Amino acid sequence: MLPHLTSGWNVDQAIVCDENKDRVVVIRFGDDANHICMEMDEHLYALAEEVRNFAVVYLVDTDEVPDFNDLYELHEDQCTIMFFFHGKHIKVDCGTGENNKINFLIHEKEEIIDIIEEVYRGAVKGKGLVISPKDYGHKWTF
Repeated sequence: MLPHLTSGWNVDQAIVCDENKDRVVVIRFGDDANHICMEMDEHLYALAEEVRNFAVVYLVDTDEVPDFNDLYELHEDQCTIMFFFHGKHIKVDCGTGENNKINFLIHEKEEIIDIIEEVYRGAVKGKGLVISPKDYGHKWTF
């Protein structure tokens, strides 16, 4: 299972205090019981071992930890993926117009890995915004 962060303090600590400072912190925000979150969680679980050297994945149930709902505008999203590196939010341009977060389901594990790798490469270079390897602007997957 992927680790769940059960308080706002735990989320803050995961973002700023990852034990290996050169890893991307990937956080899935959403309702654990939502079918879209469950499918995304399966993909994230399947890739977590592959990316462990440069990324760590956490889950946050927004009903249990509502602290970030306003800050990250999570109210209308069923499932949201966000990336952080050295305590800094890393934005991803997927071609959808929403660069702060990925709020759609990506069905292919390899596509998610490619995005995480791109985030890592950009974050290491000091970039706050990276371009997704694939343009999702024309195709919402919900």
